[in-house]
Amino acid sequence: MDVFVKELVQLLIDWGYCGLFLSALLAGSVLPFSSELVLVALVKAGLDPTFCILSATLGNTIGGMSCYYIGRLGKLNWMEQYFRVKRTQVLKMQHFLHGKGSLMAFFAFLPFVGEVIAMALGFMRSNIWLTTSSMFVGKLVRYILMLLALEGAINLFVG
Repeated sequence: MDVFVKELVQLLIDWGYCGLFLSALLAGSVLPFSSELVLVALVKAGLDPTFCILSATLGNTIGGMSCYYIGRLGKLNWMEQYFRVKRTQVLKMQHFLHGKGSLMAFFAFLPFVGEVIAMALGFMRSNIWLTTSSMFVGKLVRYILMLLALEGAINLFVG
């Protein structure tokens, strides 16, 4: 399986911005994937960091909104059966989000709970435009900080 993942990451790197978009879309959805490796590899290969961040942010937001739409279907049994998101997680998140609304989509980038936040917001039928905007800003900030941190760590060890 490691060989498959390495080959997939290399293929996405070879595809440039489109590959980064796809890797971020996968990472933002319910599928386990990491787009950070592709992002750093492309920036180190000389691609424009601004376009890389925008490509990753757009893909990750669309992936996150796929979780929103899964929640919007309102089928808690589907979330449990197909996406391994427990009914209790969605209901707890819904209770937590009550009164906070769409702006909480900003935190959809968080590991482990980001997908649940997006699904709960969909289940609650939160404002789609505000949810999308909040999610985009959160993921944008995350990718900017992630790239700065990863580049700093690489430069520390290499240079």
